[in-house]
Amino acid sequence: MASRKKPRKRVEPRLDDAPRARRGSDLRVSDDDRAAPPRRRKPAAKKQTATKRKASSARKPKRKTARGRRSGRRWVGLLGGLVYWSFVLGIWGGVAVAGVIAWYGAQLPSATTWAVPDRPPNVKIVAVDGSLIANRGATGGEALGIHEMSPWIPQAVIAIEDRRFYGHFGLDPVGLARAMAANLMAGRLVQGGSTITQQLAKNLFLSPDRTVGRKVQEVLLALWLEHKYTKNQILEMYLNRVYFGSGSYGVEAAARRYFNKSARDVSLSEAALLAGLLKAPSRLSPARNPHLAEERAQVVLAAMRDQGLVSDREMTAAISRPTTRAAAYWTGSENYVADAVMEELPSLIGEVRQDVIVDTTVDLVLQKFAENAIRDLIAQEGRKKNVSQGALVSIDNTGAVRAMVGGYDYANSQFDRSTEAKRQPGSAFKPFVYVAALEQGRTPQSVRNDAPVKIGKWTPENYGGKYYGRVTLETALAKSLNSVAAQLIMETGAEKVVETAHRLGIRSALEPNASLALGTSEVTLMELTSAYVPFANGGYRAEPYIIRRVTTLDGKVLYEHTADNMSRAISPEVAGMMNSMMAKTLTEGTARAAAFDHPAAGKTGTSQRSRDAWFIGYTANLTTGVWFGNDDGSPTDKVTGGSLPAKAWRAFMVRAHQGVPVARLPGHMPRIATPVARPRNVPAPRPAPALSTAGAGDGGRPVPVARDFAPPKRDRTVTSSTAGPRPRVGVGEASGEGGKTVMDILMGR
Repeated sequence: MASRKKPRKRVEPRLDDAPRARRGSDLRVSDDDRAAPPRRRKPAAKKQTATKRKASSARKPKRKTARGRRSGRRWVGLLGGLVYWSFVLGIWGGVAVAGVIAWYGAQLPSATTWAVPDRPPNVKIVAVDGSLIANRGATGGEALGIHEMSPWIPQAVIAIEDRRFYGHFGLDPVGLARAMAANLMAGRLVQGGSTITQQLAKNLFLSPDRTVGRKVQEVLLALWLEHKYTKNQILEMYLNRVYFGSGSYGVEAAARRYFNKSARDVSLSEAALLAGLLKAPSRLSPARNPHLAEERAQVVLAAMRDQGLVSDREMTAAISRPTTRAAAYWTGSENYVADAVMEELPSLIGEVRQDVIVDTTVDLVLQKFAENAIRDLIAQEGRKKNVSQGALVSIDNTGAVRAMVGGYDYANSQFDRSTEAKRQPGSAFKPFVYVAALEQGRTPQSVRNDAPVKIGKWTPENYGGKYYGRVTLETALAKSLNSVAAQLIMETGAEKVVETAHRLGIRSALEPNASLALGTSEVTLMELTSAYVPFANGGYRAEPYIIRRVTTLDGKVLYEHTADNMSRAISPEVAGMMNSMMAKTLTEGTARAAAFDHPAAGKTGTSQRSRDAWFIGYTANLTTGVWFGNDDGSPTDKVTGGSLPAKAWRAFMVRAHQGVPVARLPGHMPRIATPVARPRNVPAPRPAPALSTAGAGDGGRPVPVARDFAPPKRDRTVTSSTAGPRPRVGVGEASGEGGKTVMDILMGR
C-alpha cells in the first residue's frame, strides 16, 4: 500500500520571521512613522522615581483649589443669570400687566365722566302724626349719615370686612397677602382680599361677574374713589347701599327689617349681626337662618375685641343677648297702606327720581285697632264659621282714610281686599235704592206690602223666607226686606238707582236691572264705604284719599291734597231721613250687634249662600266698612252681615271713639204729614239733579250732582190702573202690560 503523504503545514507570512539580515530593510517602521503615538507602558510608569512622586503629590492641592474656584464661578454665574432673567421677566410681566390694565381700562368711560350714581330713591311713608309706616323703593330705607347711625355699625363692619380701611389707599396688599396665605393653608377660599372701597366700586359700577376684566376695573374704580372722596364718605355710601338680605339695602332698611327700629338705635349685638350678614346676606339672614346669623355675629364680636374696639365685658354682654328672630316677611296691616301709597304715587308726582316723604291720612292707633278687630274674630271663629279673610276701611267726613286693613295677615298674603277685591255687596247696596225712592217723593213712613213678588222669571225672597205684610220703608230697610227693595227699584227705575249710586261714590260699573236692588253688581269695600260718607257728613260726596302731601327731603312740596272737590250729593232732608231709617238697623234691625253708646247707623249685607258678609256703618265722625269671606268665593257657614262684620265694626268703633264727644247724626228730618191719596192720574214730580262742575272729573267735565232739592214730596201711592207713566222695570220687564199698575205687575196679578 502506498504510504500516505503527510499534510503540508501552512505557513503564514510574518515579518518577524524574516532573516535577521533583512530586518534592516525598508519594511521596518519606527515609532515616528506610526499614525498614533505609542501607548505608555505601565511598567514604565512604575519606574517613577521618588522625586517625581513627591512632585506629583505636591501639585495635588493646587489642582483642588482651581476646581473650587471654577465651582464658585459657576454659582456666581447661575445667580447672576437668575437675577438677570428675573429682571427681564419682571419687565415683561410689568408690560403685560400694564397692557391688561390698559385694555380693560379702555373699556371704561373716560375718567372725567366718572360719577357716583344716585342712590335709588326711597319713599318714606309716614302716618298723620309723623310716625313711620314704611319705607319703600329699591333700598327700602332712607340714607343716613355716619354721624346719624349707631357708632357700633361702622366699627363692626370695619372690624370684620376691612380692618385696615383707614390705612390703605383703596387696595390692601397686606390684607390681600394674608387672605391668600389663609386660602392656601385651608385649601379653599376662606377669606377675601377686597377692601370696602373695592366692594363699593363693584356695587356702584360693575356686575357681579368674577372675571379678570371686572377685577381690573374694580381696582381702577377703587383708586378713583379713594382719590375723589374721603374715607368717611366712602364708608357712608357703602353702608347705605350694601345688601343685607331679605330685600334690605342699606343699614336703615336692614335695621327696620330685622329689629323694627332705626339704625340710629342699633345696639352692639345688633350691629354685629348686621355686619356679619355681609359675607353671605341671603344665607345668613336671621329671617332664614337665625342660628347661623348669631354664630356669625359672635365672630364679628371676637374680631372687634381683638382689635380693641370693645372690651371683654362688652363682648360677653352682647353675646348673652337672646338671638334676634326676624319675621318671614314684613308684617302688620300698615303695609297694605304702604302698598296703596306706592300704587297711587306715580299718578300724583310722576316717576320718583329722588327721596320723598309721603304724609298719609292714616292714624296708626286706629290702624292697630282695625287690625286687631279683624284678626281676633278670625282667630276665634274663623275655623268654626269657615271664614279665612276679612277687611276693614274707616273714612272720616272729608274722605280721608284713617285706617285700612286689606286682609287677615299681610305676611301670608299681600293682596289688598279693601281696594282690589270686587264682591257682591248684597243688601248693603239697598240704601242707594231707598235714596232714589226718597228723592222721588217717598218717605220713611211710606208703606209697602212685604209679600212674595215675581219679576219676570226672578222671584226675590226674604232671608229665612219670612214676610211681614204691610210695613213702612223704615221697617223694611231696618229688617232688610228683599221684596220691598225689589218693589222700590221697579218703581224708581234701575237706571235711576245706578245714577244715584254713582253720584254718592260708587265707581264700578253697575248693571241696571231689578236684581241690582239686592246688590248683584260687584264693588270694592273702599268704594262702598266711601259712598256711605254722604250720610255721615250731611249729604256731601267725599272722594276717598290716603295721601295728604308729598315733599322732598329739603321740604319742597310736590303734591298736596285739597278738599275743594267735595260736592253735595244728596239734600240734607234726604240725608236726615236715611240716617233715621238706618239708625233703626242698629236698634231694631239686622245690626243690633253693632250698637254702642254713640248715635250710629248702617246697613248689613249678605250675598248668596253667605259668600260675602258686610256691614257698613257710621257715626258723625267716622264711616267704617267691614267685609268677611274667603278669597276663593267658597260659602261661609251662614255668616251674615249682622254677625262677624257687625261685631268687628263695633270692636273698632268703640275703641276709636274713646274720649270723642257724642254727636248726633247730621241731616234735617222734615215733618212727615200723614199720607193722603194723590189724584190717580197725576204723577209726583221728580227733582232732577243739576249739572255742576264742582267736584268735576278730569278736564272739569260736569258731573251730575244733586243740588238745592225741594222738600221731599209726600208718598205717591199707586192704586189704580189709570196711574201715570210706569218706571222702566229692567230685567224681566213684561211688555204689553198697559192698564195694570206697578203693584199688579209686581204681585203677578
